[in-house]
Amino acid sequence: MLAVSNLSVQFGKRVLFDEVNVTFTPGNCYGVIGANGAGKSTFLKILAGTVDPTSGHVILEPGKRMSVLEQNHNAYDDKPVLETVMMGNKPLFAIKTEMDALYADYDDANADRIGELQVAFEEMNGWNAESDAAAMLSNLGIKEDLHYKSMSDLDSKLKVRVLLAQALFGNPDVLVMDEPTNDLDYETISWLEHFLANYENLVIVVSHDRHFLDAVCTHVADIDFGKINMHSGNYTFWYESSQLAARQRAQQNRKAEDKAKELQEFIQRFSANVAKSKQATSRKKMLAKLKIEDIKPSSRRYPAIIFDREREAGDQILNIQGLEARSEEGDWLFRKGELNLNRGDKVALISRDSRATTAFYEIISGNRKPEGGTFSWGVTTSVSYLPADNSHFFNSDNNLVDWLRQWAKTQEEKEEVYLRGFLGKMLFSGEEALKKCSVLSGGEKVRCMLSRMMLQRANVLLLDEPTNHLDLESITAFNNSLKQFKGTVIFTTHDHQFAQTVANRIVELTPTHTVDRYLTFDDYMTDAALKEQREKLYQVPV
Repeated sequence: MLAVSNLSVQFGKRVLFDEVNVTFTPGNCYGVIGANGAGKSTFLKILAGTVDPTSGHVILEPGKRMSVLEQNHNAYDDKPVLETVMMGNKPLFAIKTEMDALYADYDDANADRIGELQVAFEEMNGWNAESDAAAMLSNLGIKEDLHYKSMSDLDSKLKVRVLLAQALFGNPDVLVMDEPTNDLDYETISWLEHFLANYENLVIVVSHDRHFLDAVCTHVADIDFGKINMHSGNYTFWYESSQLAARQRAQQNRKAEDKAKELQEFIQRFSANVAKSKQATSRKKMLAKLKIEDIKPSSRRYPAIIFDREREAGDQILNIQGLEARSEEGDWLFRKGELNLNRGDKVALISRDSRATTAFYEIISGNRKPEGGTFSWGVTTSVSYLPADNSHFFNSDNNLVDWLRQWAKTQEEKEEVYLRGFLGKMLFSGEEALKKCSVLSGGEKVRCMLSRMMLQRANVLLLDEPTNHLDLESITAFNNSLKQFKGTVIFTTHDHQFAQTVANRIVELTPTHTVDRYLTFDDYMTDAALKEQREKLYQVPV
């Protein structure tokens, strides 16, 4: 249905894609992955026709409709919300627009044309378009009283949902989405996962959310070495198979039968847990034919994120009583914050309002005063904080070696050789260690902040949206590191797998009270009784 033929993309001397040939078939969802800068977003723009390749062609089967998730959140500010969604089906909306214009200026000369348009409109199920668009909005958490508002009246997070509804509207033959889960809450992401897992047409998606990729993808399109390599299976299957290939390639002396046995055991394990049940049979057939030669070790580099503690904390970590905070507008962000943190707790701090969690971190790190309540840290605790906004750390023109030296404690740690080695483990090798900190990308800044935290060797970590801006490799390394960390962690993240695999306790901040449970993230979010209780807690007090 959709194919790329002899695609090459070059910017100056840099070759992004080199003679790429790949075909995408209906009924599958392709997760496009690759290191930062590999060209994932560029590739999607080429598919959408907004960027031209240096050479080659994109071939879409005639008569098929492609829908692309809009990245400009303000593109439809002059349009009503419901109309914005219907504009996602351009042929249908064009017919509707022409019909409305002809009805507004009706005369007998228009009658035949109106009749033709009505037939085409009915064939496209146009008479149900408004109700279908409204249902899509409701499923994505846009309440009915907002459907006829102007897009300019919505905040940015609601605009994202409307644009997602626009992309999904009208059952497009090809659906192209770049980071569709950005700014979505857990419930909306779950709905989208379910929707795409049962979608009958072709989906191509870029995402840094591993749980999302595992839930929806039937294939992984891996951008590596200027090529796109296609793999059957979801992200976890790709990751573990590439790790298996790398191990086996490094162990040249292992017998062929031992390698084959390890591969077969690996395939059997994944065959029992495919991403889409409706495709389980075909997936198993593909896996059964897989050979070790078909699996390529990835060129990806994973940062060495290792959190050590200078000393172990005592039993008293953090005690919070009646903590409260308001927004700048005076609305309650959270009230009656109660928490007695225990050694070894790994707390996922959540709220429907990200301002609440950020205010909480700023208060307990001493950067903001609460509206009420108290908190006290244990005398043996040492705290390291990764804020959501780290920009004020990078206002100087220091190179990375000098920047990191600020947090070195010993003479050895202050030596350039030591700092360069430390930065090298965080993927700032060679001359990259001398880059000015003021010119770093978002992902590079987070890796620098993690380097700072590792040097501090704290026994308590505070992490406000730590996976923002990180690529899949850094997120995976970070995730694994926190699972191994023996200290105490409070973190907030929109990364489902991160929350599920790290947290052993959930604390939710609401405008009326605090919910505190020793549960996994999945158990907490799916508990029916808790859901009902939490809904009541978000009723804002007078």
